[in-house]
Amino acid sequence: MGIFKSTLSRIRSGLTRTASTFGGGLRSLLTGRKIDDDLLDQIESSLLGADVGFQATSEIVEALREDWRAGRISTGDEVLVHLKKTLKSRWGDADRSLAVATESPTVILVVGVNGVGKTTSVAKIAHSLRQEGRSVLLAAADTFRAGAVAQLAIWSERLGVEIVKGDQGADPASVAFDAAEAAVARKVDVLLVDTAGRLHNQNDLMRQLVKIRDVIRRKIPGAPHEVLLVLDATSGQNGLVQARSFGDAVDVTGVFLSKLDGTARGGIVVAIRDELEVPVKLVGIGERPEDVEPFDPEAFIDAIFAEE
Repeated sequence: MGIFKSTLSRIRSGLTRTASTFGGGLRSLLTGRKIDDDLLDQIESSLLGADVGFQATSEIVEALREDWRAGRISTGDEVLVHLKKTLKSRWGDADRSLAVATESPTVILVVGVNGVGKTTSVAKIAHSLRQEGRSVLLAAADTFRAGAVAQLAIWSERLGVEIVKGDQGADPASVAFDAAEAAVARKVDVLLVDTAGRLHNQNDLMRQLVKIRDVIRRKIPGAPHEVLLVLDATSGQNGLVQARSFGDAVDVTGVFLSKLDGTARGGIVVAIRDELEVPVKLVGIGERPEDVEPFDPEAFIDAIFAEE
């Protein structure tokens, strides 16, 4: 059983740009057209341009080509139906819910590079957990960036959530350990640990991240129960490079795809699914604390291809 409820009432409004450009562009391209090699090439370009990724694009276009040559499809309208069905089928029945520890607290370690919206994503998760009646403790382990602790402290006050923090420049692993001790002592349901943004090729900072994970684990066996990598949906294929590096360091268990409302190339969720063994679990679709949704592939594809 996961933490988040599967409610996706706002997903369509949050994907307006993607639906208009990605889904709308494909509808404009395909409606009323007969399939030929030139159209298939244009479909391939559209999918690649939407960050669907080389692997998925190649497989999708090749399947279209085979069905066309076999006479199973002949029109652009049939291609649209085929695309929706094929994209939905790529996820299978994978569990995309957040982990829950058998004994509280559940520890969620949040990682990512600078500028992806990590601290705001932590606040969104905390807000949703509070809305479900769960107690939450925040750990401000981003002690490198000026103002990072203050930013999370402001969120904690707004959301009515307690926080453990240290001074700027303090050892982030020490802050994380203190937070783990506090989470156990206060019997909170969920400990959310915000970490410093770091480039995927900064080895010293990546080692610091491993240290944070290890000190938490010494206090709470089995923790962290979830390691969420925040990826900026607007970063495209570069996000895949980041994901691989963080995965090598701290065993990422899920992706929080932020700023999905700010990109017209939402196909990155397909590339993440195909090229990484890490599921997209949550998506950010706005700036407000409530603008976070569990990722549901069917609802996502339907929203992308929804007619205005």
